Amino acid sequence: MEVIRTKEELRRCRTRWRHLLGANTDAAASTTSFFSAGKQKESGTDALEPSVGLVPTMGALHEGHGALIARARRENDFVVVSVFVNPTQFAAGEDFDRYPRTLDADVARAMELGADVVFAPTAREMYGTAQPPFSLTTFDMGAVAHQWEGTLRPTHFAGVALVVSKLFNLVEPTRAYFGEKDYQQLCVIRQLVHDLDMPLEVVGVPTVRETSGLALSSRNRYLSAEQVERATALWHALSVACTAYSSGERDAHRLEDKARSVLCAVAGKAATIDYIAVVNAQTLEPLTCIAEGDSARMLIAVHMGDIHLIDNGALTSDRQESEVGAVEMTFRDKRGDPVVDEEST
Repeated sequence: MEVIRTKEELRRCRTRWRHLLGANTDAAASTTSFFSAGKQKESGTDALEPSVGLVPTMGALHEGHGALIARARRENDFVVVSVFVNPTQFAAGEDFDRYPRTLDADVARAMELGADVVFAPTAREMYGTAQPPFSLTTFDMGAVAHQWEGTLRPTHFAGVALVVSKLFNLVEPTRAYFGEKDYQQLCVIRQLVHDLDMPLEVVGVPTVRETSGLALSSRNRYLSAEQVERATALWHALSVACTAYSSGERDAHRLEDKARSVLCAVAGKAATIDYIAVVNAQTLEPLTCIAEGDSARMLIAVHMGDIHLIDNGALTSDRQESEVGAVEMTFRDKRGDPVVDEEST
């Protein structure tokens, strides 16, 4: 495995991979984007072109990231993990300076999981400068980015769209992998890829949780032992909403009220609720009643002190599709390995 710090090193690595798989290098082939051509492998038009999976991260890798890397490893010839704490998605006063930076441990974990490359650029390498403004190009992702997290962090998704676009252009992946834990981010990136006709597949991977139900997050390391216990309130709130939905409740406000009651009971005064919302799973527009055939999701965000926590889950009666309640979930056992909740299978 290689650790790459510059764009030029990444370009050279891409060329080596192409030669390793014996891809054609004649003039016609050279006019085709190397990584985009990896899609030809699936259609059978050129079995020698590699497929590449990209896992964008900000580092401080945990088993949620591990699930993304493992999925990418299964589905692609080569896997690139990016580790970059992106300054453009942080606003003034947020936790950019204290965000955990653990590159050596991240490299070791990525290697263990089978990544071929860790791309770990500096801000100067990515943006050509180490000081703001980092880019004169900005993104407005529309309604999908303007509500929920977009209301709390108005510049956040513009920065996410910018850095993800740069990574897609640099790596040219066949597939890019993102966790469903950051569900609004996943929706924003899917819209970005659709609107700009980017030739790749965006793959959402289910949330990985502690056995307590707490969704894994790099920011969890900010929490005290008491806050970790209180933070399980998000999981309990999602679970009770899913149970109520499975029992026939379709009024979104009543589902939100049930979740709010449980969250307050478990978290107490430790948490300030930012939002609890039942939304359309594609547009993220709020719902008042979940009609037959609607794809609905509950989004929850709280603050514990200055620590921002988010979680979400699908509302469905189908045991095979539901992601909250007593149904299929990925948990982490005491060794740190993802496991499936056996009570749900």
